[in-house]
Amino acid sequence: MEKCIFLDRDGVLNVERGEYTFRLEDFEIEAGVGEALKRLKDAGYRLVVITNQAGIAKGLYTKADVLACHEKLQANTGRLIDAIYYCPHHPTKSESIARKPGTLMFERAIAKYNIDPIQSFMVGDQERDLVPAKKLGMGTVRVAPTKVETDGDHFCFSLLEASDYILKA
Repeated sequence: MEKCIFLDRDGVLNVERGEYTFRLEDFEIEAGVGEALKRLKDAGYRLVVITNQAGIAKGLYTKADVLACHEKLQANTGRLIDAIYYCPHHPTKSESIARKPGTLMFERAIAKYNIDPIQSFMVGDQERDLVPAKKLGMGTVRVAPTKVETDGDHFCFSLLEASDYILKA
């Protein structure tokens, strides 16, 4: 079975702006992300992004906007990411068990890539990112620019720091 690093998008891979990020000019990749992804990939991890994109359901932006941001992410990080799963639903507009903290996006990737959750980690900037990973038996790392309390297994200030922690685990 494969080992995997599941990654939230906003606040982990790109700068969290406090509002929806869907314009290419606003999509700024966090410092050190390319290096972190390369380290993890070189260590044999699959890399899978799991992201809620409720702005689609709210009519604020389109799937094409999301895909353009994902293409920019891939182009600027050496195309190291194996898959990007996104949920376009919002609880007030359209219910979905795919939306985090649900586990469906994770389960789809686990089935497709034969991933062993026990050997895998989720890196997210919000507790809701970590909940489904914990349900599935993964290690969890919360990242944020300032120290915050977490129910995750570990806290780091960036994905680059998280990659150091994961590679030593």
